[in-house]
Amino acid sequence: MERAASSPRAQWTLAVVSAAESVFFPIPPDPMLFAMGLACPGRVFGYAAITLLASVFGGVVGYGIGAFFMDSVGWPLIGALGIARHYDTVRAWYAAYDAWAVVVAGLTPVPYKLCTLTAGAFGIRFWVFVVASVIGRGLRFLTVAALVYWWGERARQLVERRLNWIVSAGVLVVIVAAVAFGVLR
Repeated sequence: MERAASSPRAQWTLAVVSAAESVFFPIPPDPMLFAMGLACPGRVFGYAAITLLASVFGGVVGYGIGAFFMDSVGWPLIGALGIARHYDTVRAWYAAYDAWAVVVAGLTPVPYKLCTLTAGAFGIRFWVFVVASVIGRGLRFLTVAALVYWWGERARQLVERRLNWIVSAGVLVVIVAAVAFGVLR
């Protein structure tokens, strides 16, 4: 990823990795976003925007697969990626929280590709899925960009050591905000 970040086609590679990760690719785009941001901090927010748009585009593709081709394509992908164990958990999240489940999946290490495929399969309203994906993925990638912009290399070291704490804090903030605004039951 870091080698790809320094290539002349890095932005295209970032977009392809971001879109593919939303459907089937096992490596998240965050390391490449980090590397590109460290190489050119003044462009990191633009790189985050590319990552966000491509990730949501990939999410829409995943949603379509889940909605129209779950049996023939979706289940084989879920099986091949070894994420079937999360299926019932995601189903319960959708039943209880709808769009908030997508926001949380977009922010956390919960496989976003599972979220995209199952959102289509479970019939989550398309526009709700897209808006929630933009919020969740946007918060994630803009947070990475902000960390790189303000802290540089120290941000990478912080994330490598404390990723689970950072994600947990981010999810907690989203849940507290949702409860405070009366959105979450």
